[in-house]
Amino acid sequence: MSSKLIAPSILAADFANLQRDIEMVNQSEADWFHIDIMDGVFVPNISFGMPVLQAISKHAKKTIDVHLMIVDPDRYIKTFANLGSNILTVHYEACTHLHRTLQAIKTEGMQAGVALNPHTNINVLEDIINDIDLVCLMSVNPGFGGQSFIENTYNKIQQLKALINRKGASTRIEIDGGVTDKNAKLLVDSGADVLVAGSYVFKSTNQLDTIKGLKAIANS
Repeated sequence: MSSKLIAPSILAADFANLQRDIEMVNQSEADWFHIDIMDGVFVPNISFGMPVLQAISKHAKKTIDVHLMIVDPDRYIKTFANLGSNILTVHYEACTHLHRTLQAIKTEGMQAGVALNPHTNINVLEDIINDIDLVCLMSVNPGFGGQSFIENTYNKIQQLKALINRKGASTRIEIDGGVTDKNAKLLVDSGADVLVAGSYVFKSTNQLDTIKGLKAIANS
């Protein structure tokens, strides 16, 4: 069984001490950096853009997992590749021609991810799951950090895992929103491969220990 991955969400980091927090993740047992890009249109919030990602990429020594919560993501695929993104995730709800978008991401040398909002049914991925490297299931409504976990997520993970197995795909399942030590084990047992944790990590008093504990729970 492959190791379960932890991806601290930089949206919850201290932006006044961003390099310090990037170095903390580098030194931790975390596997990926999860970077949320929000445009204020697809979601009501605006996070950060290209200059901040460029600054993060300069210091990050682990996989950079970029989650685009923006309209018309196709415009920026090449830009995000140039900025050092290893995985680029677009929202199903934002892509009219999803297959074409995924192919464009892969052409730029990145892994291609698809995010689903809480209300979006797993079956929309039926015909395209074999083209997706990562499915990011939103376990909160996208746009703001610190929200409460949506319990129906467990059912969606199981449905998605069944689809992946049925189609013989190698797609990873990522959970984004409200992940803590309280639900990590059940998420992994349901079929999750990657846990994104923002507030739970960055608002803790000992972030290195928090990441270490979450990683241990996910792989227990």
